[in-house]
Amino acid sequence: MFSSRFLRAFEHIVTMQLRCQPMEVENRITESGPQLTTAERRVAEVVLSNPELVAFGTVAELAQAAQSGAATVVRLAAKIGYDGFTALQAAVQHELSNQLRPAAVRIREARGGVAVRKHLQREIDNVQKTLLAIDEHSVTQASEHLADLSRAVLVLSGDASTGVSRQFVGDLTALRPNVELLEGNEVAISRRLSQVRKGDMVIAIDLRRYDRWVIDAATEAKRKHAWILALTDSALSPLAGLASVSMVLSAGGVGPFDSHVGTLALLNVLVAAAAEQLRDTATARLDKAEAAWSAQSKLIDR
Repeated sequence: MFSSRFLRAFEHIVTMQLRCQPMEVENRITESGPQLTTAERRVAEVVLSNPELVAFGTVAELAQAAQSGAATVVRLAAKIGYDGFTALQAAVQHELSNQLRPAAVRIREARGGVAVRKHLQREIDNVQKTLLAIDEHSVTQASEHLADLSRAVLVLSGDASTGVSRQFVGDLTALRPNVELLEGNEVAISRRLSQVRKGDMVIAIDLRRYDRWVIDAATEAKRKHAWILALTDSALSPLAGLASVSMVLSAGGVGPFDSHVGTLALLNVLVAAAAEQLRDTATARLDKAEAAWSAQSKLIDR
């Protein structure tokens, strides 16, 4: 449940008549990433991962969360183009005003007890933040590469995201050939990467703390001139730095583990976009599979 302080502040910002365009805080941080110091990057990570703290907290609270100083917070705000912390805070509040209200309303309608409501709120937030953070151009670029049947699609996944990655590969394989989840030992992965061609698509999925082999494999794929899509937890992650296009995942969990509900939602968006691009060939492919299942009575639908 939201705190009374959060709700009061939230109700205040949603009643404001905001006529300016979104400030695109994440885009500014991403563009400024190479120029940020280590301390400034820590502050930027908190801004990206915990925007509510920025929107409703103080300079001191943000500095403490980033294990940094107040002066570093102010410098970060200036480096990404804001006139101090207050202007950065206003920009984050503006963005949250368009993202959080539906969840804030729905949480009051939830049934099933406190535990269910906590999980419901967190998973709604994960899906909303993940999907609202992506832009149409990035999805278009990704779907065009997914629909290019002349190129392979290879998926690199950290251990925690293997389940949703396997689901994604299975769905995409139903639409097109030459899709593969890279796994096994380092020798097998290295052998497969040696066959990557220029323009092949590599999708790297991982969150902090990152599996080293995923970063190493993505680095090798980049060296081979693959087109890399990174699905990761920050615009400043090492995978985002290697990618042609990166999309940021929200993966907060109520318990001790990350949630990949937002990850799966984003992967479903990509599959649907690829299906639209591949409508003709995918339809024929799906029809053949359906005919084979029916002929062999592999599925029961009653």
